[in-house]
Amino acid sequence: MKNGYEVMLLVSLCSLSGCGPSSSVPSDGQSTTRADEAPQVSGLSGTIEVTGSSTIAPLMMEIGKRFESLHPAVRINVQMGGSSRGIGDARQGLAEIGMVSRDLKSDEADLKHFAIARDGVCMIVHAENPLSELNRNQVIDIYTRKVANWKDLGGTDGKITVVNKAEGRSTLEVFLDYFKLKAEQIEADIIIGDNEQGVKTVSTSPSAIGYVSVGTAQFDKDAGVPIKLLSIGGVDATVATVADGTFPISRTLNLVTKDEPTGLVKQFVDFATSPDVHDLVRELAFVPLEN
Repeated sequence: MKNGYEVMLLVSLCSLSGCGPSSSVPSDGQSTTRADEAPQVSGLSGTIEVTGSSTIAPLMMEIGKRFESLHPAVRINVQMGGSSRGIGDARQGLAEIGMVSRDLKSDEADLKHFAIARDGVCMIVHAENPLSELNRNQVIDIYTRKVANWKDLGGTDGKITVVNKAEGRSTLEVFLDYFKLKAEQIEADIIIGDNEQGVKTVSTSPSAIGYVSVGTAQFDKDAGVPIKLLSIGGVDATVATVADGTFPISRTLNLVTKDEPTGLVKQFVDFATSPDVHDLVRELAFVPLEN
């Protein structure tokens, strides 16, 4: 049986492969409106296109469904493609809102940005891997092929399968920045796109190592997916350590717009950054931001 998280991602993949840029995110028939909220008819109407980060997309789908339940004449369309797509689409007017799962760069200062949550990036291995921690130098050695066998790190004898993120993914940028690596230094066996592809690859290969969103990894592990989140520098990779600031690899999850939002877009951005969605942020294993 597919878990709820997988269903959300299948919905997003539908948007990418067949629904087209003007189609709305299909409903699964289950309202995400909280019990103390009654759907209400409002004067808002229209469609908002949201594209970009696969890390943020599942959260934005849930926020979008809640907003639609409060404003029945509004449709929020969410499509993935990586943070670089979110930046590009917002700049070119192909989407009203871009999703960017990292802090913005200096050359992106032309965009308006709105933080919606915090997340971390963690190393993951198969649940059967006996290791529970790696230090910074060990990760660098794995990804540059200075170490190619798990036994050299105290694990079981076997070739390490290196899983890396594709260019344009913000998780790759965060990883490279923290470990002070350049993309050309990495020698990968498998290149993946979104976080769920990374989790699936590692969960089906006891020899693999990859890196993904802490929120995604924690959510899937709690759902029974056979992965292990590795500690880095003696700090466990958990939502709690991201929240208290002790986990060393963290990032802000942002929405971006070309100009200062107005009208319907402003209403939605205000909603997505409000305490009204903090329960959804927590359910997806991210860290809410206190306003």
